[in-house]
Amino acid sequence: MGFAHRGARAHAPDNTLESFALALRLGATALESDVWITADGKAVLDHDGVVGSRLRRRRIAEVDVADLPEHIPTLAQLYELCGPEVDLSLDVKDPAAAAEVVATARDAGAEQRLWLCHPDLDTVASWRPMSSSARLVHSTRLAALSNGPERHAADLSRRGVDAVNLHHSEWTGGNIVLYHRFEVLTMGWDAQFERVLAGLLDAGIDAVFSDHVDRMVNCLQRLGG
Repeated sequence: MGFAHRGARAHAPDNTLESFALALRLGATALESDVWITADGKAVLDHDGVVGSRLRRRRIAEVDVADLPEHIPTLAQLYELCGPEVDLSLDVKDPAAAAEVVATARDAGAEQRLWLCHPDLDTVASWRPMSSSARLVHSTRLAALSNGPERHAADLSRRGVDAVNLHHSEWTGGNIVLYHRFEVLTMGWDAQFERVLAGLLDAGIDAVFSDHVDRMVNCLQRLGG
């Protein structure tokens, strides 16, 4: 599975929804973004989580959805654009957004293709009661695993977390096999170059994240993904 990062490709339109649409036209099999919750409880997609001028910056959590800049779409608008058949990975920047994200995906008929990511294992594991079908992802680094990757894989499996997301440089074939032994899916982010993408896919990784949709699609097609 290849996740395209939102709005980070060269020549992508400034409008966020147009960037998502472009990624899909170029052949991305999934989309990725950061999600926040507004003051009136709407899930919206933005990288920074703050709006306004330099002199008056406000957190999205302090602003109603109607008062946000036009380039910040709601999650519901993205589902209207892409439909329920596209996998969507969301880095839940504000944990308070998780319930609304799940509810929005459920309303769109897309709950089974939703991937919720967070760097704190306790936080991401706490979302399992919200949904039995959404995928939970622990985004971390190997240096943060005080008990090593094998114990980590066992903990993810035990706690109902479906996948681990590491920087591409931290994946080896051995680590991928280890997590698969515990039935935990493997994801690699920041895979920007074809040699990196090809190496990850050849090693058996389950998903890659890239800003460069063309390179990602080329590698996926070359390997029959």
